[in-house]
Amino acid sequence: MRVIVMTLALLFSGWVAAADQIYTGFFSNKALGGFDTVAFFTDGKPVKGQSEFKTEYKGATWLFSSQQHLDLFNADPEKYAPQYGGYCAWAVGAKNDLAPGDPKYWHIVDNKLYLNYNQSVQNDWLEDVGGFIASGDKNWPGLVK
Repeated sequence: MRVIVMTLALLFSGWVAAADQIYTGFFSNKALGGFDTVAFFTDGKPVKGQSEFKTEYKGATWLFSSQQHLDLFNADPEKYAPQYGGYCAWAVGAKNDLAPGDPKYWHIVDNKLYLNYNQSVQNDWLEDVGGFIASGDKNWPGLVK
């Protein structure tokens, strides 16, 4: 019986972590899967971060592609961190729920970074960006620790 309980606890332990402020996945502590959050704003595309340029913020490790990007983030992390902690903006806004955000499916609105789960979900999100953001802003505080 103890083995069954421990196995179930391990299988579902990821769901507990899903309420963290920053989405890092189940087996990592890297925000945005290790992508450089500043690069979305400066390079206009997802760029993988490097382990030599890293910082800790809100319980997650953030990687950057350069010292300059690391310095920009450290000076104003709220400016560069993705909205809803990197969880899928559509899930937060449309379903009042959490789903992983994928750095390949991103969009900047009013100088804020939003991620979506996949291309199909992003297509749905783009149909009513303002509405989903308004709903997401209301839903987000109740979804995190």
